[in-house]
Amino acid sequence: MRLNKACLYKVHLPLLTPFRTSYGVLREKSFYLIMLEDELGNIGYGELEAFPLPDYTEETLEGAKQVVVNLLLEELRGKEIKDVEEVSQLFAWVRGNEMAKASVESACYDLSAKRHKTSLAHFIGAQEKEISVGVSVGIQENERILVEKVRTYVSAGYGRIKVKIKPGADFSYLKAIRDEFPEIPLIADANSAYEEADLNKLLRLDQLAITMIEQPFGVRDLWLHAKLQNKLEKTAVCLDENIRSLEDVMQAHAFGSCRAINLKMARVGGMLEALRIAKFCKQTGMIVWCGGMLEAGIGRAYNVALAARNEFQFPGDISATSRYFEQDIVKQNFEVIDGKICVPDGLGIGVDIDEQALNRFTESVETILLD
Repeated sequence: MRLNKACLYKVHLPLLTPFRTSYGVLREKSFYLIMLEDELGNIGYGELEAFPLPDYTEETLEGAKQVVVNLLLEELRGKEIKDVEEVSQLFAWVRGNEMAKASVESACYDLSAKRHKTSLAHFIGAQEKEISVGVSVGIQENERILVEKVRTYVSAGYGRIKVKIKPGADFSYLKAIRDEFPEIPLIADANSAYEEADLNKLLRLDQLAITMIEQPFGVRDLWLHAKLQNKLEKTAVCLDENIRSLEDVMQAHAFGSCRAINLKMARVGGMLEALRIAKFCKQTGMIVWCGGMLEAGIGRAYNVALAARNEFQFPGDISATSRYFEQDIVKQNFEVIDGKICVPDGLGIGVDIDEQALNRFTESVETILLD
C-alpha cells in the first residue's frame, strides 16, 4: 500500500446538550477528519480526537494536527506499506502524541480492510455481530435532574450507566440513582477530581454496589490508586487517563492499582496498541471495556469494531448517534436497540461520509500530496 494524498477537514459538530465533566463543559465536538487515499483509489478515514484544550491529556487539537501534517504524514510519504502494523512502528520514534498517531494509523486500518475486501471488525479478529453498550452522563445540577436523565437512558435500553462525579457531587448523587435503579450496573467517573485527603469519601462509595470508580486520582498516579483498590471490598478501580500504552497497563497490574481498564483507541496511539492491551487484560483477568470521547460517526465505527472482539465483556461508552448529535457526518446512524448496537459489516469501517453534512460542518480543508 502506498498513499497518494491526505485531506484534513476541520469539523465542528454541535452537541445536542452541553456535556459537563470535572474538567469543564463541552458544547460542540471539534475534530479533524483525516482522509487518506491509496494508489488504487481506496479511501480510508480517521478522526483526530484531541480536545481544543490540554485538559484531558497534554495533546491539543491544533498541536496534534501539526504533528500529523509535519511528522506523521511525512513519515509515510513515498513508503510502501506491506502490513498495516508497520505504521505504528514508523511512528514509534515520535514520543507521546497518541491521538495524532491514532488518527492516521486508524485511517490506514480502514484502507487495509478495504484492500482486503472485508470489514474492519473481521480484519481485526472481531466475531460479535452486535455489542452491548452503556452511556456516560455528565455532572448535573442536582440529584433529581440526574435521576431523570438516567431514567431516560434506562428506558432507551442502555445496560450500564456511567456518571461523572466530583467532590460535592458524588455519594448523594450515586445513592439517588441506586435507590431508584437498584440493579443497573453503575460506574462513577471522577476524571482525576480527588486527592489523597478524599480517600474516605471514595471508600464510602463501596456501600452503593457500584461496579467501578474510574480515575479518581491524578493521571500519573499509581500508588494512590493501588491504596484505594486495596481498601475497597467490592468496587473495582478503573484507570483511564493513566493508560497510554501496554506498558502502562502492565505497571498498573503489577502494582495492583486497578482491576479494570477503560480502553480508548485514540488515547493509546491507535488500533494496534489497543489490541495488545485488550489481549493482556484477557490474559491477566482484568476487565477491559471500550471508552468513548464524544466521537463522531467515523470514530464511533472504530469503537464498535474494537468492542466486538471477545476480550470486551463489559458494555462500553459507545452510545447511539442520537445521544450526542442531531446530525452526524456519516450516512448510517448508530442506533441502540434493546441495549445493543449492530457492528457494521460493510467494507472497512462500514459507514459512508454524508458529503452534504460534512460540507455543512467543515470550517476548512487542507490537501497534502504524498506520492
